[in-house]
Amino acid sequence: MTNQHKQELLLKMCQTLIQNKSYSGEEGGVAEAVKEMFQSLGYDDVKTDEYGNVIGRIIGEKPGPVVLFDGHIDTVPVNQENWTVPPFEGLVKDGKLYGRGATDMKGAVACAIAAGASFAEANGRAFAGEIAVSCSVHEECFEGVATRKVSEAIKPDVVIIGEASGLTIKHGQRGRAEIVVETFGKPAHSSNPDEGINAVSQMMKLTGKISELPKPTHSVLGEGILELTDIKSAPYPGASVVPHYCKVTYDRRTLVNETKESILAPIQQIIDEFSAKDPNFKAKVSFATGEAKCYTGNLIKAERYFPAWLLDPEDPLIQALRDSLKSKGFSENLSHYAFCTNGSHFAGEAGIKTIGFGPSIETLAHTDDEYIELEALYSAFEGYIAIFETLCLQEIATLKGGQLYV
Repeated sequence: MTNQHKQELLLKMCQTLIQNKSYSGEEGGVAEAVKEMFQSLGYDDVKTDEYGNVIGRIIGEKPGPVVLFDGHIDTVPVNQENWTVPPFEGLVKDGKLYGRGATDMKGAVACAIAAGASFAEANGRAFAGEIAVSCSVHEECFEGVATRKVSEAIKPDVVIIGEASGLTIKHGQRGRAEIVVETFGKPAHSSNPDEGINAVSQMMKLTGKISELPKPTHSVLGEGILELTDIKSAPYPGASVVPHYCKVTYDRRTLVNETKESILAPIQQIIDEFSAKDPNFKAKVSFATGEAKCYTGNLIKAERYFPAWLLDPEDPLIQALRDSLKSKGFSENLSHYAFCTNGSHFAGEAGIKTIGFGPSIETLAHTDDEYIELEALYSAFEGYIAIFETLCLQEIATLKGGQLYV
């Protein structure tokens, strides 16, 4: 197949994915599309798990590493009034492919599916190990939760996250946690407030002290930001009544080496100090939880805690991939993602060696008139080929026990 034919096929695949609207929990149509792509391109095995992740596998003829590419197939919703192009048509204009998910991240998914098949065909399956591509669901609301099923099924030695990276290697990210703080008061008529305990007033004291907490920092990942994002009281509306309950939510960007306990501890200490001074002060801190229905009908439930991760820049995996990609004309720049990804599970929870490499740039994700440059799309395909060659053909990249060795 000529390069032109490969590019035409890749563009068509990406357009097909965009044309299947796939908000979180509504990925059924695009899941069927990727299954058909896996099957038509000769993948050895195609399976869908209980959450709806679709996994395609190509088995090499020699023992070697299990290399997993992961890309999510759900997208954030569209406010169609703000779009100047059709969001689900896959329109090509001025060297750009437009549509919801073009950057985040159907372009990368199409590239990985096509690159895995092209690599296997070019080498007649005479490569070491296994190539797997997971088209995962519910990333936009539960980063890494659905992919717990993927790593259970595939047991990868190395993972490539295809999130937009400007075709450079990403070696980490801050994590994300939603922290809930609650105060509990006593209702009373607002004409006699001394008869009650105002939970909102208690919360104002608490949030004031929380805002004074120092931000933890990391030399690479930056600040562990803690930002108040939501506040609710009960009863609501609260005319003529002292509120007996108040809840606030914080967005916490987490760093490596932090734990669930260490993240909540400073807030719990403030609560304990207030409680020691005032027996009427009652409050609680915890992580938020959530659940959603998958397109398969099953429920996905999780605590909203998604850990940070960071792979050492001197790790042999990074060195091998940087050298390989540089030899193909890609930048050797190394950085980290500004947002949360499924790497929170693969690297942060499971401890699997993980890097990010994807087409387009981070700032185009979730935007109106989202697009991907065709040149970036075609380059990502070549980059994934280079990654598969490095990990499944070169002796330097043999993996054993999860460790790269020469």
